[in-house]
Amino acid sequence: MTPRELTQKKRLMVFSGRGNAELAAEISTCLQVPLGAVVLSSFANGELYCRYGESIRGSDVFVIQGHCPPINDRIIEQLIMIDAAKRASAKRITAVCPFYAYARQDRKAEGREPITARLLADLLTAAGCDRVVTVDLHTGQVQGFFDMPVDHLTAVPILAEHLGDAGGRAVTVVSPDAGGGKLAHRFVNQFAERGVDAEIAFIDKRRPKGTHNVAEAVEVVGEVAGRSCVLVDDIIDTAGTITAAADLLHARGASEVTVAATHGLLSGPAVDRLKNAPVREVVVTNTVPIPDDKRWDSLTVLSVAPIIAEALAAVFADSSVSEIFRGDNV
Repeated sequence: MTPRELTQKKRLMVFSGRGNAELAAEISTCLQVPLGAVVLSSFANGELYCRYGESIRGSDVFVIQGHCPPINDRIIEQLIMIDAAKRASAKRITAVCPFYAYARQDRKAEGREPITARLLADLLTAAGCDRVVTVDLHTGQVQGFFDMPVDHLTAVPILAEHLGDAGGRAVTVVSPDAGGGKLAHRFVNQFAERGVDAEIAFIDKRRPKGTHNVAEAVEVVGEVAGRSCVLVDDIIDTAGTITAAADLLHARGASEVTVAATHGLLSGPAVDRLKNAPVREVVVTNTVPIPDDKRWDSLTVLSVAPIIAEALAAVFADSSVSEIFRGDNV
């Protein structure tokens, strides 16, 4: 057989950074592909080091990294892993970012501010990334910051399946701000598929100018009195927005309040705020790791490993990712 007659077989390889090794292991199990060997360490001065422990030449490489504290170290580690894969002659490199950091800085809200979501996109491109897979971006238009394919997954089906047993109750899906209408509609559609008749309401939220983690819930637009309310958001950071909304719904006569969000960052006072809020259950996913000291009895953590694994398999096979979500992920 002459060299030009050789046919190359595709090879899928999955590697994990140190940001969310537990989720990466679950994804690996779902794919039935073992995690690849990679050495990751830190020098005494904080510089990061990476070396792949096996040949990745000609492979379809997926680099999974959770953008969790210390966030900037995790981002740099993923960039270094991508650069190392590029220099080791990987055929295609996909950055898997279950939580895409800096997505909230997607525009200039005031003068002299950066657009850091775009900066991170440029860094991934410069490192040698060919594709990005992420879950529930803060705003979908962040995809436009990339000059490469972005597979935008959603955890809404997983969250809605957990919450879908309404038991005949009157349900209202509540967005904590006017900008969350599309997310609320996704939940309503998912509930409808499960035979739950749900309505939509919005919170009129005000954020003082120049602040980042301060929010005031002013009024509810929609019917919530006597109804089971499901507060939905993409991120719970310090939980100021969610708890203010829960207090307002309780004051307006909601029979119970459940909180559902994809990314449970749970920074600073978030845990204490949610424990003391009039909330029956808080449901998040494991896009970022949640340590034991941030867990409590009414917190439920669901795994996004199955949907990420299914998407990675579709990317590897060059088949449609949007069909997994029937087009409801954009």
